[in-house]
Amino acid sequence: MIETLHGIQETVNFKENTNIRLYNNDEAENYPKHWHAPLEIVMPTLSSYYAVCSNISYELREGDILIINPGVIHSLDAPPVGKRYIFQADYSIIRSIKELEVTLSSIAPAFLITPENAPGAHERIQQLIYAIADEYFSDAPLSEASIYAKLLEIFICIGRECSPSRNFDVNTSKRKEYTEKFAFICEYISEHCTENISLDEAAQLAGFSKFHFSRLFKCFTNVSYYKYVNQKRIAFAENLLIDPELSVTEVALRSGFDSLSSFIRMFKIIKGVTPTEFKNMYAP
Repeated sequence: MIETLHGIQETVNFKENTNIRLYNNDEAENYPKHWHAPLEIVMPTLSSYYAVCSNISYELREGDILIINPGVIHSLDAPPVGKRYIFQADYSIIRSIKELEVTLSSIAPAFLITPENAPGAHERIQQLIYAIADEYFSDAPLSEASIYAKLLEIFICIGRECSPSRNFDVNTSKRKEYTEKFAFICEYISEHCTENISLDEAAQLAGFSKFHFSRLFKCFTNVSYYKYVNQKRIAFAENLLIDPELSVTEVALRSGFDSLSSFIRMFKIIKGVTPTEFKNMYAP
């Protein structure tokens, strides 16, 4: 259920003295377009549900798991009879773990986990969500810490079993070498995304030719080099847009875009709303 909604912004009412919230929801209730700062995980346990995240549609069958990134505008349609877990959490602590940078980027704006697309991870992640629910309703000491440990394990499962880096067509030793190298490149991009980092410069930093680098980078991140850079720039811009003192034009320039029009176009493609609309979400 959405307890507190202002316009399309949901304020998540966390469990007292925690940064987490879990609903075992059996109401035949559709949720209109909305967004919130915490991460959200939805898992139907009876019947199928439908979701739209940043204009991308998803069908969630019983046991399928949908991870929705913070700040993503989404809606949920419920069947006449059904049941679902909805788990919400502030995951800023997890985002600070550099080793998870690529994993977290690869699941934006949302990521659907099914037995078909993640046979090695789906069952374990499903078990972890049930364990999170048991812990949440137990009120045992350190339950929030235990839940975050399980949430972290979910992302580890995704990184190990669903990571695009598995597509590297090389032997095991080379895959480890390439994974470490491209993890470094992705971290470098995150730290310097507002600068003009050309494809040639990134390839040289990695020690590959431009064409070889482009192919390997897409294998590792599942997106092209320039799309990845723009995703990082837009994520950087989101934090600036929250500041009421900064204009959209100033945010565009600070975020590494050459023009306001290119910034608006890219922001709309990635976030599904314009920078002004996003800024207004945070207006008092």
